[in-house]
Amino acid sequence: MKHLKPGDKAPAFSAADQLGNRVSLADFKGRKVILYFYPHDLSPTCTVQACNLRDNYGALLAKGYVVLGVSEDDVKKHQRFADRNSLPFPLLADTDRKMLNDYGVWGEKKFMGRIFDGTHRTTFLIDEKGRIAHIIDKPVSADQAAQVIALWEGEAAAAPFRTPKKAPAAKKTTAKGAAVKKPVAKKKP
Repeated sequence: MKHLKPGDKAPAFSAADQLGNRVSLADFKGRKVILYFYPHDLSPTCTVQACNLRDNYGALLAKGYVVLGVSEDDVKKHQRFADRNSLPFPLLADTDRKMLNDYGVWGEKKFMGRIFDGTHRTTFLIDEKGRIAHIIDKPVSADQAAQVIALWEGEAAAAPFRTPKKAPAAKKTTAKGAAVKKPVAKKKP
């Protein structure tokens, strides 16, 4: 795996999106690019990540950001994923894994004790000059937009983009305020 770091020139690319249009990094010279790599279309975590970016897409555009998703899936599967989730940004098909290798996100993974090669979920923030400004090695799918805003504009600017945390469930109590105990099953002799 190639290891890029902030300050490196972002590797050039040209790939087809879900509509069959060619998309290149050069198309976005002078703009900030959110280039996120994800394992597969239609998988639960990838869907959460894409939908978080979709839900915040208007605000990201208003700040001048470009959003591009990349996976090894083909154009047809990208189209199904984009249609099913109303994704407004390009999803680039990297079936030959050239971009995945150039950005160093293809490699050995371990899941449930199984070792295999696959895409490491990673987001690259590329500045207006085509340099890598930030790398998010472990994006939080439900908070991807907030992570991007926090890195480029600071934590205070990211606060409105944060997904609210669920409050812990309240403990059940009796009328006198004592905690309700769960019944214990008796063992048979």
